Amino acid sequence: MSENEKLQSVGEEAIAFKGLFKSVQLATANAQGIPEASYAAFVERDNKFYLYVSELATHCANLRETGRCSAMFIESEKDAGHLFARKRLVFKCDTQEVARTEAKFDEVMALFYDKFGKFMDAIGKLTDFHMVELTPTHGSYVAGFAKAYHLNGQDLLQITHRNDQGHAAPDQASQQKLDELA
Repeated sequence: MSENEKLQSVGEEAIAFKGLFKSVQLATANAQGIPEASYAAFVERDNKFYLYVSELATHCANLRETGRCSAMFIESEKDAGHLFARKRLVFKCDTQEVARTEAKFDEVMALFYDKFGKFMDAIGKLTDFHMVELTPTHGSYVAGFAKAYHLNGQDLLQITHRNDQGHAAPDQASQQKLDELA
C-alpha cells in the first residue's frame, strides 16, 4: 500500500470514528480567556457540527461571545487498548449562532429530532436554548500510539503525519518498547 493510500485510509478511519458519537467534548473560553471544559449533544450536516445548548451552560455564552472552540471525540477508557494512546479526533472550529428565523434552524432541528427523539419535544421550543454551528477549520487525529495526523484542506481530507519521526527514545531498548506499542 502506498503512503498516499495509507493516509487516505487514516482519513476514512477518522470520518468513521466521529460517527460513533452522539456527543462531543468542548473546550471553550470566555472573552477574558478563562477556559471551560464541557460537552454537548450534536448533529452533523455538510461537514459542520450543530449544538443545541442552554444559556444555563457556560459554554453557550463562550461559543456565542468568542466565535471559536475546540471539539474532541475521544475513545472511552474502557475500550482503549492503552490509556496513553486513546483514539481521538480534535477540531479547531469557528462558531456562529443559527437564528430561529433562519430556514437552516428548522432543517437542523429536524436532525436533532431524528437523532434524539422524544427528548427534543421537551427542549425543542425552549427559548433559552440556542443552536450553534461549528465549522471545523483544521484538526488532528490520533489513531494510536505514535500514530498522530494533521487534517487540513477542503473538508479536512488532506491528511499528513504530525511528526514523521515519532517519539524520541533515549536508547535502543526504549525505542524497542515504543515500537512494540505502535
